[in-house]
Amino acid sequence: MNVIMISPGFPVEQPFFTRGLAREGNHVIGLGDQGEHDLSEIAKSALSAYLHVQLSDDAAVLAKVAEVANKVRIDRVECTWEPYMVLAAKIREMLNLPGMTVAQTVPFRDKEKMKQVLDQNGIRTPRHASTVTKDGVREAASQIGYPVCVKPIAGAGSADTYRVNHEKHLEQILPLLDHVREVSVEEFIEADEYTFDTVCVDGQIKFFNICRYRPRPLIGRSNQWISQQTIALRDVHDATFESGRRMGAEVIKALDFQTGFTHMEWFRKPDGEAVFGEIGARPAGANTVDLMNFANDFDIYQGWAEAVTKGTFSLPSERKYNAGHIFKRAQGDGRIQRIEGLEGLMADYGQHFCVVDLLPIGAQRRDWKQTLRSDGIIIVRHPDFGSICEILDQIGIRLQMYAG
Repeated sequence: MNVIMISPGFPVEQPFFTRGLAREGNHVIGLGDQGEHDLSEIAKSALSAYLHVQLSDDAAVLAKVAEVANKVRIDRVECTWEPYMVLAAKIREMLNLPGMTVAQTVPFRDKEKMKQVLDQNGIRTPRHASTVTKDGVREAASQIGYPVCVKPIAGAGSADTYRVNHEKHLEQILPLLDHVREVSVEEFIEADEYTFDTVCVDGQIKFFNICRYRPRPLIGRSNQWISQQTIALRDVHDATFESGRRMGAEVIKALDFQTGFTHMEWFRKPDGEAVFGEIGARPAGANTVDLMNFANDFDIYQGWAEAVTKGTFSLPSERKYNAGHIFKRAQGDGRIQRIEGLEGLMADYGQHFCVVDLLPIGAQRRDWKQTLRSDGIIIVRHPDFGSICEILDQIGIRLQMYAG
């Protein structure tokens, strides 16, 4: 099978999805705006060919793909990165290929349309409205009632997302959204936040994962001192998560998702009620897919590739561990000067460490407001939930990076 993979080398997870396609016996044609020499060895070794294009220019991309399709049969087009999901759908429609159409993709990209579909299907969503004007934001916030959450209609993650507590606060936030064309204003849900991630085949959930955020990403993204944690849970069948599991399945059905990865975020209120957050027709970012692999001791990148190209999913799911990662932010500005606490942590918990990937001494510190990965990531795993929380908390407290 000849498969076009959009952006095979970026972001960080993309080379592994590309490799998964190749390992399933496919000829993978990369379509991306990175220079071929900038691709990682993992991506380059998985590609049969590479088309260097400007992904933001839909017309030019479609013309280039049409030219290639006149010479080589294209069987599928895959994209696991949020910004180019609609582009992938346009290519499928042009070549009459299976997979999501533009109409099917839009509700996964437009948060307002997404919630409208779910409202029609009786799924609990936050009260919400969309607008393209500042006055529209003010009116929506007033009608919904403070606190509200204001975020881009077509955003990803928690970028440009704000909790707004009152009218004066809103006036401080509005200038920060001048570059956002359309925003969603919605009820702020006071609750713990989780994910519901799936690999589906023909509308049937073949694998699912639940992660817990510690703390909620919106809080972590707003406070520089916080080391954000995400934990892929071992006991996903616990009764605590029944409302979320049920809602996740209902969302998949309501949006008529068929085959591939999905990533949903949802809230569990103190009374157990599940409230929908949002869903993407793609995998979670920020190394969350790696957590699924460490929790299950399998390769979900290849499992996804099997699902989208063969219509089967044969990976056994054993769920041996809770697997969590923590993102570290350096103190100060400039270049990394020193790292403290790692040796002691390795002595105490080293057997549970899976990945240690910190910026080296001398590297320029990253802008914490622009990247979720911050200045480094550590991944650990443990069969016991309380123990993994302890390990992650100790990393957050004892591991310190200093820039200057």
